[in-house]
Amino acid sequence: MTTGSRKRTFVTRPGDAESWVKAPDQPPRSAAGFTARLTIDITPSLRGRIKVIAFRRGITVADMLRDLLAREFPDSQGESP
Repeated sequence: MTTGSRKRTFVTRPGDAESWVKAPDQPPRSAAGFTARLTIDITPSLRGRIKVIAFRRGITVADMLRDLLAREFPDSQGESP
């Protein structure tokens, strides 16, 4: 019994960094609508606390942090920063 294995490949980035940054990302299959990745540096201790709290709440870290950021930074149309 043989099964065909599909080889996964990376998407090629354009040679021009400016066009790559401005190009829209492909949304993940599980997320609805457009999403963008955000990377921050935190201490290992804080990371551990965040993971434990998310686990206790029964949600993913990503979902918990998205909700937190949405509450802290509501969509305020027409306001200037």
